[in-house]
Parts: sequence; C-alpha cells; structure tokens
Amino acid sequence: MKAHWKKYTLNFKAPSGTSRGVLKTKDSYFIFLEENDKQGIGECGLLRGLSADDRYDYEDRLDQLCQEITDFTAKEHSIQLLEFPSIQFGLEMALKDLESEDHILFPSSFTNGKSSQAINGLIWMGDLAFMKAQVEKRLKDGFSVLKMKIGAIDFEQEFSILKAIREEYNSSELELRVDANGAFTPSKAIDILKQLADLSIHSIEQPIAKGQWDEMAKLCSKTPVPIALDEELIGIFKPEQREELLRHIKPQYIILKPSFIGGFKGSEHWIELADKYNCNWWVTSALESNIGLSAIAQWNYTLNNPMPSGLGTGSLYTNNFESPLFIKEGTLGYDKSVPWKFEL
Repeated sequence: MKAHWKKYTLNFKAPSGTSRGVLKTKDSYFIFLEENDKQGIGECGLLRGLSADDRYDYEDRLDQLCQEITDFTAKEHSIQLLEFPSIQFGLEMALKDLESEDHILFPSSFTNGKSSQAINGLIWMGDLAFMKAQVEKRLKDGFSVLKMKIGAIDFEQEFSILKAIREEYNSSELELRVDANGAFTPSKAIDILKQLADLSIHSIEQPIAKGQWDEMAKLCSKTPVPIALDEELIGIFKPEQREELLRHIKPQYIILKPSFIGGFKGSEHWIELADKYNCNWWVTSALESNIGLSAIAQWNYTLNNPMPSGLGTGSLYTNNFESPLFIKEGTLGYDKSVPWKFEL
C-alpha cells in the first residue's frame, strides 16, 4: 500500500461568523491510499483554533503516516493517532473508500437515492439584517429545523430575531436550536436560558466555554432549555475520561463531529456512553468538504437516529467538489447518477 497527502483550502462564499471570530477560509488535508490499482481518499477535517490536533507537528504526523502506512494499517491506528482525531478520521475514511465503489462507503437506501435525511438550516452570526435574511431564505427553502449561532452580537438583538420567528411559527411547526459556542459566562447563562425557554427553544449548544465541568453540571441540572455539549467533547481522548465527563455533567445531548472526536469509531464509543447515561445525541459536520460530508452522512444514516442532523454545510464554499449530495426541502439527499468531480 502507498499513501500521500495534499492540503486544500476551501473558500467561504461569504464570511461566516461565530463567537470565536469570522471564517473566510478553511483548510482540509486529504489522505490518498493506493493498493491493487485502486485509490481511497479520506478527509482530515482540521479546523484552526478549535480542533484538538491543531498542532505545529500536524503535517509531520501526516508525513509519518504516509511513510509508515503499512505499519499504521496493520496495527490499531486509533491508538497510534489518539491525539490526532482528524487524521484518525481521514485514515479511517480512506480505508473504507479503498474498499468501496464510487465512494459509497456505507451502502443504504440513502446512497440508493430512496431515502433522505432531515437536517437543520444553519443561521450564521452577523449583523441583524444579515441574520434575518438567512432566516427568511432557510424558511423559504423548506427547513423545519433552524439552528442559529448566538453570542457574537448583542443578545437582545439575537433574541428579537428568535422571538420574531417564534411569533410566526410555533414549536410544532418549526424547531429552533441555538449554538452559543461557549460565548456566555456561567453567571449570565442561566438568565439567557430562562429567556430562551419562553420561546420553546429545542436546545442550546455549549452555553459556556469548555472545561468548566462543575459549572456546566450545575447548568444542566437546572436548565429550562436542554443543553448539548459540543466543544466540551474535543480533546477528551481516553475512554475513561469520556465516561467521567458524561457521568459528571449529565448533559441532555451531545453533538458528534467525527473529525473532532476520532472518526466513526470514536463517535460510536460516545454513542455507547450516551446510551448508558440516558443522553441523546445527533451528528454534525465540522465544515468538511463534500468528500468528508458525504462519508459522515452515509454513516449517519446507518445509525437510524430520527433527530435532524447538522449535515447541511456542503453549500458554504465557492470551490467545493461536485458530488451526489443535494439539499431539498430541509433534507439531505444522495443522487448516485451525479458523478463526483474533484481535482486536488
């Protein structure tokens, strides 16, 4: 088996704001495996400033992986790459792709085009007019679940947008999720949660910054709005650490991003623990290209989780790869008659 990697920079169609700053570009790394005249491709979905493996030696680790690919694939690569979850995912994906036909890693009625997956429509942070325009477009596009990023501008302005939506659509017509990306302090968070409860908000992702287990546990125990852990899962590598996190915090939900938490295998371990501690979950992409997004979507379908996922990020970029993925009426579909087109 031979291996090499390439870096590719994805360009956002419009600057996309979060409480951590505005994103204009996003780097992805691709692993290519070659064996028996076949090629497999896997995406290492690194996100600068957030991924646990955003490290100075990241490309050195990719070099080592490609130079020693036979050794890495012969052993338990999840152990060798424990602290490089995005590379772990990229290798896992590439190995699956090497065995696949037409990049169908997980054959199902989804990849056959007979079923689709419910997804949320994402509302990025920005000024009031920009956010309102996004809401109007998502509703026009037929989404029944919206997720709005909050915490960057004045919360009262963000709240006014949510309130206006709720006045027009009740909770049985439209599900509203919010994602704070850790923007609020523990003392401020509870008041915000109470305000959001008045709007029948489905859930809030990461209301306070990660690493404050005691404070997060207090919020989860008395919150009027279900709390979903997102960034909190990043960098928790060992199985016993994962279990202790869920046992201590007792969140209502966890968000699974394979690129951040060790690929399919790492995500499935989190699911096992979530089931053990009566915690619900859903899957979200981490701004991968359509290559990584397709792999996650195919895998997610096999999990039979009825909750809408966060897999609608494929249309964010000007230079994404043409793929069988498409979005229609708030769902993600797969049209296998559409060929893949990508050059790296």
